[in-house]
Amino acid sequence: MKKLTLISHVLCPYVQRAVIALKEKGVDFERIDIDLARKPDWFLAISPLGKVPVLKVGDDVIFESAVIAEFLEDTIEPALHPADPVRRAEHRAWIEVASATLADIWEFYTATTEEAFERKRRDLVQRFERIEARLGDGPWFDGERFSLADAAFAPALRYFEVFDTVADFGILADKPKVARWRKALADRPSVATAVAPDYGRKLRDFIVARKSHMAGLLLQTA
Repeated sequence: MKKLTLISHVLCPYVQRAVIALKEKGVDFERIDIDLARKPDWFLAISPLGKVPVLKVGDDVIFESAVIAEFLEDTIEPALHPADPVRRAEHRAWIEVASATLADIWEFYTATTEEAFERKRRDLVQRFERIEARLGDGPWFDGERFSLADAAFAPALRYFEVFDTVADFGILADKPKVARWRKALADRPSVATAVAPDYGRKLRDFIVARKSHMAGLLLQTA
């Protein structure tokens, strides 16, 4: 395997997906964090979308977190997708749900009015109701085996480490399977070490800088 270099940002949830997959595969890689507010020219030259994560494989470049995960799945054991083609397709579909959940979370904490904030809160309640209905009895998304679907949802659930310091917004309430899954993910070494120890503080600062409704609530708890 050629040298792997992950171009990333300290808060990006999509970067976390790639980091988790790399750590689950047990592969060595270099991580380079950049400032997305001041993207370096060398980064713009290799990232057609101007987004992270970007994985350099030697001199080759792979971008988009789902594509990076699939590349790692194609090239490095152990497999993190189910072997059965139908189950594998279902997992890929739920990874798209994870991406939609991240989009909802972004709109939730950047909403500038209480009305928009409440609307996205309700959307997230419904989103996690569907997730609760899909989860089984095991600790992971599909039972006893950690998968790329778990890696995809882990960054979404991590946001609640900060949200819960503000208030219980009822998004994850009365969802015992999600609660069990969230704890298992938080305790998973690949997930826990996908961000720096000061992630929570940096996320709070980032939200406050957005001057959103959530920012006002965070300032009240400071």
